Amino acid sequence: MKKHLLVLPQRPDDPERLKPYPVKLMQHQEETAHKLAQKINHIITSSQSTALMLPEIAKLIGIATNVDCCCLVTVKSEDSTEATTASWCSDEYLGMPQPDELFSVEQLVLQCATEPFTIEDIATIRHSLVIGCQQLPLPIKSVLAIPTRFGGKNNGVINLIQFQSYNWGNSEKEILNTIASSCAIAFSQVTQAQLISTQQQYLQKSNQHQSLIKQLTILSRSNLELNQMLQLAIASTAESLQADRGLLILLKYTDPLFRTRTKKQIPQAKAEVAGEWCRDNPCQPESLNQSFALADCALCQRAFLEGGKPLIINDYTELQDTTTVAPLFAITELPAVLLMPLENQGRILGFIVLQQAVPREWQLAELNLVEMVCAQVSNAIIQSKTLRQVQTLVDERTAKLQSSLELQAKLHERTRQYVDQLRELNQLKDEFMSNISDRLRYPLTNMMMSIKNLRLPGITAERQGRYLEILEQECSKEINLINDLLTLQKLETQQEPPRYENIHVNTKIQELRSSLTAKLVEKGLSINLDIPEKPLKLQTELESFDRILHELLNNAYTYSERDTVIHLHASHQVNQLVDQVMIKVTNTGRGISQEEATYIFDRFRRGRGGRWTPGTGLGLALVKSLVQHLNGAIAVESTPIPDSQLSEICFTLTLPQFSDDSKPYSESD
Repeated sequence: MKKHLLVLPQRPDDPERLKPYPVKLMQHQEETAHKLAQKINHIITSSQSTALMLPEIAKLIGIATNVDCCCLVTVKSEDSTEATTASWCSDEYLGMPQPDELFSVEQLVLQCATEPFTIEDIATIRHSLVIGCQQLPLPIKSVLAIPTRFGGKNNGVINLIQFQSYNWGNSEKEILNTIASSCAIAFSQVTQAQLISTQQQYLQKSNQHQSLIKQLTILSRSNLELNQMLQLAIASTAESLQADRGLLILLKYTDPLFRTRTKKQIPQAKAEVAGEWCRDNPCQPESLNQSFALADCALCQRAFLEGGKPLIINDYTELQDTTTVAPLFAITELPAVLLMPLENQGRILGFIVLQQAVPREWQLAELNLVEMVCAQVSNAIIQSKTLRQVQTLVDERTAKLQSSLELQAKLHERTRQYVDQLRELNQLKDEFMSNISDRLRYPLTNMMMSIKNLRLPGITAERQGRYLEILEQECSKEINLINDLLTLQKLETQQEPPRYENIHVNTKIQELRSSLTAKLVEKGLSINLDIPEKPLKLQTELESFDRILHELLNNAYTYSERDTVIHLHASHQVNQLVDQVMIKVTNTGRGISQEEATYIFDRFRRGRGGRWTPGTGLGLALVKSLVQHLNGAIAVESTPIPDSQLSEICFTLTLPQFSDDSKPYSESD
């Protein structure tokens, strides 16, 4: 009858637990458990080999507890390798054959020596039994186990096993609880030894791989002939990766139209062995200079069509058609194959082949190493062929080469200048993103705070009106910013003609000054107007004209020193060629260099003196676009003030006069 897994906890009301034990018997059990723990500690401190430590401890525990079998299993952690097991069985079971039925934890009665036990403890014990009890001579019937903890985590399991039904007593449980900490130390030492061994193996392989790459790098820079270099490269690679045989095969294309064909087609090409290394006979390669047609080898065709990927075959019988494998592969004796294409700029130059007599599980690091070797060899092949071609043309084309070098120097200089420009543009882009983020973030933050405050209970009408005013102001800022971006985009992509109308320049200037008076007073600024006494009329687009003047005055306000005067001059100019209105806006502030003047009207570009002043760099770009839209011109001039670090910055705006009589104003006005 099949038995199921039964976990028996020790409840406080268990009669077996409440049954009194003689004091001497309990003392004897405690002494036995402590002596056993001392012996385990002695094994841990005196054992010279961690591989023998667990079997000795398992035997010691099994004999002390008088069980049929004792099994110790380490718990695999994130940093450790595979679990380690050690089992001991009494002499009467040694030499018995392994049972035909597979071991199953569902067929035994399991008790946990720890109380209270957890689901994690039971899962750990189950896993340890599955790992450690597969090779026992008889099916087990009863288990008493305890997980050990080290550093706050389960690191192993002690399993006491009986091959017959058995009721575990408190004495066995007491022993397991007493020796659990000592066994935890032993498990930890075994795990650490495994981890150190694994890391040492990994470091050894890494050092071998690095040494191989260094050797190939030195070979590629040496003056050796290509065939000698390829032979040394495949020998070093195959020996480093412990392959039984290595081949380096090069392709020679005989189809002149192959470059125009699709990659799915197999070209007419001859495959020739350029390098070989064999473990049994490394010094005398037998396949050098042997060749075969690419169309006659299904193995190479498959690797060709899967260019760039390693082809791994653990047994040549996996191939659909084994009759087309080239004989030089000796596929019967070496059926395990790793074949990696030598590829350069999408063209297959050949293959590196590593063969084994038995199947092999290739590690990712090893495949990466083979890929790097292929890249090195491919580059070396291309470099060798290129050097040969260049060498034959040096004497005939010395003059052309010199000219080419000069041209390359010029191109290099242009490239350097272009890179510098890109670097500067990237820096300006970062500054713009920072500025535009602030312009977008701060209004949104203020709006969010106002909305939260409006939701507060008991808010007064005065405060409610203030928060609504803040919401309106910040919304206007966001809308204006978006409208500026849309206007610039529209002006650059859609060339709509201006909608001309007659406007009074004097009136517009005075209205604009009045609207900015309060703002100017905060900074101690004032505007001095120098305009004709008679009204100055201009035929232009009203909305664009207003925006241009507003941005120029706003720019002057932003970058003016405190307690200075902004001068605005307007006049009409007539000569034989032009009839135009000129407006100059002059302020006092930090100077603009000639370099800055060349890009100050570009979008998102700002003078260095104003990079820490809030703004997006869109104002003057919008001015320039609107001026061009009105067929006018805009210029800037910076004049240093003697004995001062400041300058006078003058923006000059000229707009054409398109009135019918070409007069700036009428006499009736």
